[in-house]
Amino acid sequence: MIRFDAVSKNYPNGTTAVDDLSLELAEGGITVLVGPSGCGKTTTLRMINRMVEPTAGTVSLRGQDIREIHAPELRRGIGYVIQHAGLFPHRTILDNIATVPLLLGWSRKKARARAAELLELVGLPAEMAKRYPNQLSGGQQQRVGVARALGADPPVLLMDEPFSAVDPIVRAELQAEFIRLQKELHKTIVFVTHDIDEAIKLGDNIAVFRTGGKLAQFDTPERLLADPADEFVAGFVGQDRGIRRLSFVKAADVPLRDGPVLPATSPVAPARAVDEPWVLVVDDGRRPLGWAAVAELPESGTLADAPLAPLGHTFSLVGDSARAALDSALLSPSRLAVGVDAEGAVIGVADAYELSAVTAAADVAGAPAGDEVGAEGPAGGER
Repeated sequence: MIRFDAVSKNYPNGTTAVDDLSLELAEGGITVLVGPSGCGKTTTLRMINRMVEPTAGTVSLRGQDIREIHAPELRRGIGYVIQHAGLFPHRTILDNIATVPLLLGWSRKKARARAAELLELVGLPAEMAKRYPNQLSGGQQQRVGVARALGADPPVLLMDEPFSAVDPIVRAELQAEFIRLQKELHKTIVFVTHDIDEAIKLGDNIAVFRTGGKLAQFDTPERLLADPADEFVAGFVGQDRGIRRLSFVKAADVPLRDGPVLPATSPVAPARAVDEPWVLVVDDGRRPLGWAAVAELPESGTLADAPLAPLGHTFSLVGDSARAALDSALLSPSRLAVGVDAEGAVIGVADAYELSAVTAAADVAGAPAGDEVGAEGPAGGER
């Protein structure tokens, strides 16, 4: 879909922003460009819509050299989302979204109808259509920016650090919304970020750039984590890449053991006999109620009479990853992760060592964890 053939960008002051880049970006997928500041990732993105012209080499779109396409025409066929949304302050939200369709000659009625559809698509209520950008929060403005980029239903969407200017909670919401949208739309997306966690969460493929505009590695997130090309990539990905790899292991593939799990109606005596410091207390439907410390159990009665420590949180065997399970274990007072089914009933428990063994087993097998469990990229699990 998008191809770079020996592309370089050199400036008159001697700076090389991109150095001999050859790269092919898959149609219908998300390619994330990541790297330290000044590594050329934004320059690479902006060469796709000719906001930056390459010094050497060829950028092609669906087999056609983009230099053969009139620049304004090219840009109207490519959606573009930037860090601060870049909305027109004097136009309503509806008219902001309708900008590109109107430029393409759509009637105002048709353009506004399309804008109303997109407002709903990005999760904003219809009453916001008549507001102005300064009446929206930063996260809402970014949603409008995405909607505007989708105005004329372009096949390609360029996104330059679109979520970096909002707080972590809003950022996580926007990332989840972005994943949902891509499941529906299947656009060819090029996404720039400096955040390796965001890249791993969102990307089908990741291009890691080093300073000087050189491509260091181009791979799937799971292979990038499993087998960094060199010390630079390993350092950029981080020393906790083993934990990140757990995001590509389905929770359903985590080995769980039965207990200690006992119903609240159970007498205290069996719990006191358990050779474990904690017992998970469940209701009649095996839904977890909390942890009982064996050393603090009363002499008689049932577990319903015992003081319970907060559960922390569970992980679901439907949809969650082994990383969610590890998080559950680390936040639990018992240091045990509790796995539940779709109805919330306890299936079993696992500790951090058992969870980390999943990644170790994948390493021994000689394949990234995602290959063994059928990782689905951004559409699957937590990504």
